Amino acid sequence: MNAKIAFWNILMKDMKNYYFKPPNISWGIIFPVAWTLMFFIRSETSMGIRDILPGVICMSILFGTTSMLAVTITFERKSRSFERLLLAPIDLNLLMLAKTTGAILFGILNAIFPIIFASFLTDLSDINWVAAMGSIFFIAVTSTFMGLFIAVSVSEVFEAQTFSNFFRFPMLFLCGLFIPVEQLPMFIRPISYILPLTYGADILKTAINQDGHLLLSLNFLMLLFFSVLLFLFSTRNIKNKWIH
Repeated sequence: MNAKIAFWNILMKDMKNYYFKPPNISWGIIFPVAWTLMFFIRSETSMGIRDILPGVICMSILFGTTSMLAVTITFERKSRSFERLLLAPIDLNLLMLAKTTGAILFGILNAIFPIIFASFLTDLSDINWVAAMGSIFFIAVTSTFMGLFIAVSVSEVFEAQTFSNFFRFPMLFLCGLFIPVEQLPMFIRPISYILPLTYGADILKTAINQDGHLLLSLNFLMLLFFSVLLFLFSTRNIKNKWIH
C-alpha cells in the first residue's frame, strides 16, 4: 500500500466522519468565538485585547485538540474500528500521524478565530507573524499528541475527558498566561517549565506583545522535544496495550 495514499485516505475518513460533521464544525467555531467574546468584551482598550490574545489562542487550541482527539480515538477503540486499522499494512507511526493530523488542523483553525476578531478591534500589523504561526502550529501539535497520549491511556470516552482536564487546567494556570512564570513562587516554577504550553505561550507573548521571557529558539526547541516525546510515548503505549 502506498504510504501517501494510506495517509490521505485515513485523514479524509476522519475529516468526513468527525471534523466535517455539522455539530463538530459548529462546536469548533462556537468554542473559540465564545472564548474570544468572553475575554474581549471585558477588555476596554486595544492594548488589553493584545494582552489577552495569546491566552485566548492557547485555550482555543488546547481544548479543541485534546477534546476532539481524545474522543475520536477512544470511540474508535471502543467500537473496535481502530483494530482494523492496526491490521493494515502501514507503519504504526504513519498511521498515528494520519489519525492526529485532522486534530492538528482543527486546532490551527480554532486559533484563527480569535485573531480575526482581534483584527477588527486593534492593529495587529506589527505582530511577528512567522513566530506566531510557528507557535500556533506547535501548540496544536503538542496539544494533539497530549490528547493522543490520554486517549491511549484510557478505555472510555468519559475517562478521556476527565483525564484531559487533569492536564489542561494546571497547564493554563501555570504556563504564564494569567500569571507570568517569573512571578510564580520558586517551588512552582519547575512545574511550569515541564509544561509544553509554557513555551508556546511565551512565543505568542513575544510575537504579539514583545513580553516573553525566554529565547524564541529555546521555545521552539522545547516544543519540538515535547512533540516527539509525547508521540513516542503514545505509540509505545499502543504497541504495549493494543497490539499483542
